[in-house]
Amino acid sequence: MIKKITSLSIPEAETYIDNSEIKNFLKKFTKLDSKKGLALREKLNDLNFIKLNEKHISKLINFLPEEKEDISIILPDSNFDENETNTILSTIKEHK
Repeated sequence: MIKKITSLSIPEAETYIDNSEIKNFLKKFTKLDSKKGLALREKLNDLNFIKLNEKHISKLINFLPEEKEDISIILPDSNFDENETNTILSTIKEHK
């Protein structure tokens, strides 16, 4: 029975996987370990941006954008202003 549906990033998903082959495969696609991924999610949640939801945060953790244009490509459905974008980018830089 499904109790709750939550969007997870790749580093966060590693904590729920027991198979070492799958974990090694997932590590090829991310630069963060599970602890850093969770810490980054907490920091992004703490920003309290109305436009930034759980799915957006997972995508940001997966792709770790470095420029404003990257955010608009990763999250085309959200319109962050320049201040919000800069704050998101600086938060991501701190956790790389």
